[in-house]
Amino acid sequence: MNRKVIVTCALTGAGDTAGRSEHVPVTPDEIAADAIAAARAGASVVHIHVRDPKTKQGSREVGLYREVVRQVRESDVDPVINLTAGMGGDLFIDPANPTEHLPGTDLVSGLERLAHVEELRPEICTIDCGSLNFGEGSQLYVSTPDMLREGAARIKELGVKPEMEIFDTGNLWFANVMVEEGLIAPPPLYQLCMGIPYGAPVDPGLLQAMVNLLPDGAQWTSFAIGRNQLPLVAQSVLLGGHVRVGLEDNLYLSKGVKATNAQLTERAIDIVHNLGASVATPDEAREILKLERKG
Repeated sequence: MNRKVIVTCALTGAGDTAGRSEHVPVTPDEIAADAIAAARAGASVVHIHVRDPKTKQGSREVGLYREVVRQVRESDVDPVINLTAGMGGDLFIDPANPTEHLPGTDLVSGLERLAHVEELRPEICTIDCGSLNFGEGSQLYVSTPDMLREGAARIKELGVKPEMEIFDTGNLWFANVMVEEGLIAPPPLYQLCMGIPYGAPVDPGLLQAMVNLLPDGAQWTSFAIGRNQLPLVAQSVLLGGHVRVGLEDNLYLSKGVKATNAQLTERAIDIVHNLGASVATPDEAREILKLERKG
C-alpha cells in the first residue's frame, strides 16, 4: 500500500452541474477561492477547469485561466496546479448526416488545446488518451493518436508533467505506447477515470486489471463519479495509488447532502488516514512526481 498519498481536488469540471448545486464554482474568483480552500483543507493538487461566467458552461478562454492561476499563486497556500487540457475535443454529430456538426461542438487541434498551458506553464496538465462515445446521444470526445503524440511532445518541451487521462483500457494501451516512445518524461502519471459513460465502468476488479498494466515506476491516481467517488478513494489507496475527489465528479457528501470542494477533500483525507496512510504535502507531491516548480 502507498504510504504517502497525493490528494487531488477537481474543482468544477465542464459538465452541466452549476445549476444542480450552489457550491459549484463558476467565476474565476469562485474557482480560485475553492482551490485555496481545498489546499487549506489538505489537498496536494488542485485540478482546474474554467467556466464562462455568463453561460456557466466550460470554457477554453485563456484569460479566465490566467486569473484563477494568478490568485492561487499569490495566495498563502502553494498547491500543485493541474490545468485541464481536455477542452476542445467535443464533437456533436447529426446521426442522419454525420458530416454535419451540431451546436455544442468545440473541436480544435491538439496544440490549440494547450494555449493556456503555453502561457501559464502549470506543473501538471491533463491529456485525454483516446476518443470516446461520451454518454447518450451523438456526442463524441475526439483525441486521436496523431493529436496525442503532437500534444505530448509539446507538453514535454514546455517542462510540464502530463497527467494521462485513461477512460478505458484502449486509452491505457496507447498511453503505454507514448511512454515507450519517450514522449512522456519519467515518472509517467496516469489518471484512471471510472464510471463515465461509456468508458470504464466502476469495478474494483477492472481497476486492479488496469493497475496491473501500468509500466514499472508509474505513478497513478483514480477517481469515480457520483456516489462511487468516496468508496474509490479507499480502493485506490489499498491498491497503492493516489486519489481524486471534488465537485467536477460528484456533488454530494452523503445522500441528499450537497458538498463543497473543501468538505470532499477533508473526507478523502479522513479515509486516507483511517487506512493507515498519510497525505502528501504539495512539496512531497512535487518530489514524488518529479515536477518542475512553476510560478
